[in-house]
Amino acid sequence: MALAPARTKYRKTQKGSRAGNAKRGNVLSFGEFGLQSLSRGPMTGQQIEAARVTISRHLKRKGKLWIRVFPHKPVTKKPAEVRMGQGKGPVEYYVAVIKPGAVLFELSGVPASIAKEAFRLADAKLPFRCRFIVREGSAA
Repeated sequence: MALAPARTKYRKTQKGSRAGNAKRGNVLSFGEFGLQSLSRGPMTGQQIEAARVTISRHLKRKGKLWIRVFPHKPVTKKPAEVRMGQGKGPVEYYVAVIKPGAVLFELSGVPASIAKEAFRLADAKLPFRCRFIVREGSAA
């Protein structure tokens, strides 16, 4: 089951603005290492889960992982070959709107080389490029 909100105030939302850089959630808050987005785009619950599984498989039950993003925004889609009008389509899935600079995952309790490789593998699962970041003052 993909990530989705348990309940929402409104079933459907407008697309909104995806411009600008991440104003919050752009620094390491929990772990020593992080995966930071370099470009923008929607990140689905399935992509978050795929990256999480990849990271945890590489770590082999060591370290602690924090997921810093959650898909709150519903994306609607109308069925194929349906005429225009008749309102907005049903909700298909949920996405997290990712802006440049947003920290997606954080990790601690493992060496920097293992963390870097785990995040490299996770980056391949995501629809935009990311970079490996290290907490200031950390000996890595």
